[in-house]
Order: sequence, then structure tokens, then C-alpha cells
Amino acid sequence: MVDKLLEFSLRRPVLILTLAGLLTLLGGYAFRTISIDAFPDVTSVLVQIVTKAPGLSPEEVERLVTFPIEQQVTGIPHLTDLRSLTKVGLSLITVVFDDQMDINLARQLVLERLIEVRENLPPGSEPMMTPNSTGLGEVYQYYLEGPPHVGLSAAAVEHELIEQRIVVDWIIRPLLKGVPGVIDVNSQGGYVKQYQVLVEPELLRKYDLSLREVFAAVANNNANAAGNVLETYAEKYIVRGVGMIRRLSDIEDIVVKEAGGTPVHIHDVAQVQIGHAIRHGAVVLNGEREVAAGIVLMLRGGNARDVVEGIKGKLAEIQDRGLLPAGWKIVPFYDRIELISAALKTVYKALGEGVLLVVVVLFLFLGDTRSALIVAATLVLTPLVTFFVMDRFDLTANLMS
Repeated sequence: MVDKLLEFSLRRPVLILTLAGLLTLLGGYAFRTISIDAFPDVTSVLVQIVTKAPGLSPEEVERLVTFPIEQQVTGIPHLTDLRSLTKVGLSLITVVFDDQMDINLARQLVLERLIEVRENLPPGSEPMMTPNSTGLGEVYQYYLEGPPHVGLSAAAVEHELIEQRIVVDWIIRPLLKGVPGVIDVNSQGGYVKQYQVLVEPELLRKYDLSLREVFAAVANNNANAAGNVLETYAEKYIVRGVGMIRRLSDIEDIVVKEAGGTPVHIHDVAQVQIGHAIRHGAVVLNGEREVAAGIVLMLRGGNARDVVEGIKGKLAEIQDRGLLPAGWKIVPFYDRIELISAALKTVYKALGEGVLLVVVVLFLFLGDTRSALIVAATLVLTPLVTFFVMDRFDLTANLMS
């Protein structure tokens, strides 16, 4: 069989060279389009469910949130493991499937079960699935660099951290989520801005009010009222009531109730101010000062090299268009392309050394340059054919493969 194959190849050199050239072109194209990463992703097929239950203790979260969801997802096809973590006001459930399960089908099945169980959960508890990423999905991390904090008061530093978090959440994050292959951007550090209504209990007793009435008044007065269309000859006017809160004074002027013909406003029973949410951690730069940062998550199965290049292009566009406040800039501190470049450099070096060593050894033993070059050509062609096959079977190229 081998003799016939060799005879066929030697009698048709043009055909063999044509096939070799075609395989080289296909392999080169596959190398440019195949998903390249530094390490293989061995993450299991899993779906994580996060449920926030404000105000509930760990025991209550376990009994009222975690247990009903676990009972509901039990029995999903190809389910292999079910794990949960319960904290104060938070439930995290991990649903693990076997490797034959398609991740999109798994998420669809879990979503159907969550829709069924929502009506049995406590009010305000909304279960949701985490982004479709993996353990190696964190491909890019950055922080915001602002003016130096030297000479600033504690209140000024806190205000700047609030502003940094606003920029990360409402400017950078939405734009990065539009990059192909990016599934989500996690914000860290800084302070989450809040409009706080600090109620005075003594004033509530004075005006015979409850906290529920204050909550309802603020919620009901932060909305626009839809009207209708008023026709006047050839023109039409849209009639609506605008009641969205825009300033602190809008909250202060909300009427809670009427007492003896006199309206009771929010500012009569509470202090309204801009503050921040309670946080459980911080991002500290080199142990010196706090910053706001972001972690970009890649879609499961994405091409890390292309995704990171798209992220860097979008960040450069944000910087060039002046979307950030004056004196601020985005500074990366983790870039997956650096690892990918190092891995590719290792592969290129090993391949080059192998080809050179084979050529030298064959030339010394055979004494024929042509034979040595033919064997060396197969060392280049074989990896290109491998890349083509890997691309057809949706396999990623990494340092291990």
C-alpha cells in the first residue's frame, strides 16, 4: 500500500505539489481565523443562577430562595452536579451538565425552570443567569486613572470615586458590550451613586407617617404620566405629565400627605442627599489609593485574540472622542494578547528550531540538500494541515494543542 502511494506520488509531481500548495493556503487561512488562546479552556458545561434577596438572612435565603430553585432545576436532562452558595441576601447556584450537552440548550432549559419558580420566591427576588462565559473568559482588565489625590479632602476623594464608577458603568461598559465577542463587563471599585432619603423617626411620629408611606410617595412620584393626543386644526399635540426625578430638590418637594390642609413634603420628614451604596470591597492601586476598574468577559468559545483587539480599538476610540472627563484615561493592567503572543512566540521558536535541526541532520547523513528540504517542508505543511482540521472541528489553538 505504501509502495503504491509512493509510486503514485512520484509519477504525478505536479498534482502532489498542487495539493500541497492548496493545503498550505487552507492551513494559512485557518491559522488566521482559528480561535487562539494561551491555555486550553477545560471549564465544564455549567450554568450559574444568581438571586438577590435583600434583607434576608442566610438561613432565610437558603429556605426561601435556594431550596425552591434547586428543587425546580432538578431533573433537567444531562444534569451531573448541583452546587449552591448562600450568603446574606444572595443565592448562587451552579448547575453542571455533562460534556455532551450544548451550552445554549442548557441555558434555555434552566431559563424555562426559572420562569416557573419565580412566583414562589419572596417579593423582590429575581433569579438570573450569569453571562455565558468560562473560567478563562476574563480577557482584559483596566482601571481609570484620574488626577492625583494629593491635597484632596476625604469628601473630594469620595466624590471622585463616585464619578469614576459612573463613567465605568454608564460610558465604558455599554460601549465595550458592543464589541463582538464581549458578553459582559464587570465593574469594580469606586462607589455606586445613590440618591438617599434619610428619614427622621421623630418627624415620622410627629406627622403620623410610616416608612411605607414615604417609600410609596417617592416611588409613585418618579414617573411620567401618559396622556393622549390633542388635535388643533392641522396640528397634533402630545399631552403627557413629566414627573421623573432629576435633582435632589425634586425629591424634597414630593408631597407625602396632607395634614390639616397643609402638605407634608419629604424635606419635612427626611434629609435628602447624594451618597453611595454599602460596599464589601475596594480596588486599590499598588496599595496606595482607590480606583474604579472593569473586567471584560469574553463569550464562551470566542477568539480571544480578535476580542482583545476589538476591545483595545474601542477603548482607543473612547479616549480619542473625548468621552472621558478631562485628565482621565483608561489604563490596562491585564491583556490576554500578551500571553497569546508569548505562547505563539514559543511555538514559532520550537518549530523553527525543529526545522533547522532536521535540515542539518538530514544534510549531514544524506549529503543531499534537496532531500533535506523536502523533509523540512513536511514539518511546515503538517502544522498548517493540523490548523485546518482543528478549525473545521471548532477546536482552539493554544500552547497545549
